[in-house]
Amino acid sequence: MANRTDPAAKSIHGTNPQNLVEKILRSKIYQHTYWKEQCFGLTAETLVDKAMELDHLGGTFGGNRKPTPFMCLVMKMLQIQPEKDIVVEFIKNEEYKYVRILGAFYLRLTGIDTDVYQYLEPLYNDYRKLRRKLSDGNYCLTHVDEVIDELLTKDYSCDIAMPRIKKRWTLESLGTLEPRRSALEDDFEEEEEKEEDDQLMGELDDGGHEKDYYRGRSPGRERERDRKRDSHRYRDRDYERDYDRERGRGRERDRERDWDRDSYRDRERERERERDRDRYRLRDDKEYGRDREREGRERDRRDRDRGRRRSHSRSRSRSKDRKDRDREGGDHRKRLARGSTSPRRRGDMPEDGTMREEPRKKKEKKEKKDDGTDHPDPEIAEANRLRASLGLKPLKL
Repeated sequence: MANRTDPAAKSIHGTNPQNLVEKILRSKIYQHTYWKEQCFGLTAETLVDKAMELDHLGGTFGGNRKPTPFMCLVMKMLQIQPEKDIVVEFIKNEEYKYVRILGAFYLRLTGIDTDVYQYLEPLYNDYRKLRRKLSDGNYCLTHVDEVIDELLTKDYSCDIAMPRIKKRWTLESLGTLEPRRSALEDDFEEEEEKEEDDQLMGELDDGGHEKDYYRGRSPGRERERDRKRDSHRYRDRDYERDYDRERGRGRERDRERDWDRDSYRDRERERERERDRDRYRLRDDKEYGRDREREGRERDRRDRDRGRRRSHSRSRSRSKDRKDRDREGGDHRKRLARGSTSPRRRGDMPEDGTMREEPRKKKEKKEKKDDGTDHPDPEIAEANRLRASLGLKPLKL
C-alpha cells in the first residue's frame, strides 16, 4: 500500500508515473531504509522539509547500487504527483539549490516540451556549486548550469532514462517556442548605450563641437560606432553560424537515431520471422512424427489381424483334417467289426426281430475307452492299438 501511486494521479506519457523509473531501481528504492523511514506518509507540503535537508544529488552508488536520498524524493514526487505550481516554486527557489534541482529533475521527467525549455533554460544563469555522488560512493564537484545542460541534452541522468523531447529549433520552427534570448544581451545593450551617452556628454562639454552635435556626429566617431556595430553583427553571425551548425548536428543525430531505430525494428521483425519459422517447423515435425506413429500403429494392427486370420485358418484346417481322419478311422473300424462278427442264429433273435445289442455296445464302448484306441489323435490311437496288441497299458494323454 505504501508503494502505490496516488489514485488521483494522472498518467504521464501514457503510463503510471512510477514506471518512468526502471523496475530494478524502483525495487531498490522500495527496499531502502530512507524510503521506509523518511518518505513514509509524505505530502506535497512536508516534502519541502525533506528536500531542504538534502546535501548532495545522484542516482545509485556502491557495489549493490543503493539509491541516494535525492532519488528517493524524486520517486516520492512521482508517487504523490504534486501540482504544477508547487513544482514551479521548487524551481524558482533561490535559497536552496538542491530544492531547485529536485524540481527541475521532476519537471524534466513529467513536463511537456515547452514547459521544460521555458522553466529550465533560465537556470543556465545559476553557477552555484553542487555535490554529486558517483557510482563508486565518492563525491565530485559540479554546478547547477551543468546539471541543467545534462537534463536538456543527455538521454540519461542519475541512472534514469530521460523521456525524449523535441529539439529547440523544431519548436521554434513550429512557432510554439520563442527564440532564446541570452541574459548577456541586456548587458551588451546597456554597455553600448552607456558608451554612446558618454560620447554625447563629452561632445556637449566640448563647446567647439557643439555645432557638430546638432548637425551630426563627427566622422571619426561615426566610423568607431560603425566598427562596433559591425563587430556585434559579426558576433551575431558567428552565433547564428554556431546555432545552425548545432542545428545541423541535431538533425544528423536525429537521422542516425531514426536509422538505428528502423534497423532495430527490422532486426526484431527478422527475429520474429525466424521464431515463427522455427515454431512452424517444430509443429510440422511433431505432426509428421504423429503421422508416422499412427501409420506404425495401423501397420501393427493390420499385421496382428493378418496373423490372427492365418492362425484361425490354420486351426480350422487342422480341425477339418482331424475330423476327416477320425471319420476315415471310424469307417475302417466299422468294416473290421462287420467282417469279424459271425451271423447269429435265428433262435438267438428276440421275438420282436431285433437283436439285443445294447449291453454288447456298452461293453465295446467300455473296452474301447479302456484300451485308448478311440483317442481323437490318430497317431495316439494307433500307438494304443499297438500297445493293446502287445498287452501293454494304453497311453493316457
